Amino acid sequence: MRDILNELDAGRPEARDPVKAAQEAMRAPLPRRFYKTAGIAPEADGFAVHLDGRPAKTPGRTIIALATEPAARIVADEFAAQGETLDPATMPAFRLVNTAIDGVAADPQAVVEDVIRFFGTDLLCYRADAPETLVEAQRAKWDGLLDWAERQAGARFVLAEGVMHVAQPRETLAALGALVRQIDDPVALAALHSMTTLTGSAILAFGTFRGEWSAAEAWEAAHVDEDFNIAQWGEDAEASAMRARRWREMEAAERMVGALSG
Repeated sequence: MRDILNELDAGRPEARDPVKAAQEAMRAPLPRRFYKTAGIAPEADGFAVHLDGRPAKTPGRTIIALATEPAARIVADEFAAQGETLDPATMPAFRLVNTAIDGVAADPQAVVEDVIRFFGTDLLCYRADAPETLVEAQRAKWDGLLDWAERQAGARFVLAEGVMHVAQPRETLAALGALVRQIDDPVALAALHSMTTLTGSAILAFGTFRGEWSAAEAWEAAHVDEDFNIAQWGEDAEASAMRARRWREMEAAERMVGALSG
């Protein structure tokens, strides 16, 4: 799975990944719980998360404010659910919002371009040639989703067998890219990007973002190959735990998109 953002210009060593920078800031050890209550309060641009009546801030020291009350409530509820320490593994919405505020807001174009790159190498376009049971499983789960994406683009995707790269038509990428560029809320854009990298498919992520199918349906489609292998060879405990952690991030991104649009 690719990093959240690829290097945009390998020829410029000074170029910096804004999302990765935000994530690096979040790797610093978080303090023990230092507040008693978590809530929200209206502010100029929406609703801010408050801890003991004071605005909470990102690792970059920016106030955590979201466009809608339900979105802010999701983050506040994660703070309220913490025990004696702040466990980032149980705060996927908080981490997503931090990434959006400290990273995506500074350079949304980089995130848009990365989502478009995923359209160009989308999971749903790379099909197995054998065994037939896997070929049929991919066809059953993916064909309808791909048809939806082609209707949005007004153009076709090119399918390939195996992992050899196949270039997608420029008009397809341009049409879908134009739709992604319409997303102007950094948190919503961060949620779309998170779902894209978690599934390996901009199609699955964008359809979830648009409410065409649920995150659970996208998650199942993204794991057709993995589930086939599990059925053949059994499940690895460590891989299962990793998948569960990533699902929590996927679910949080879907909840945040719904809260921002509601």
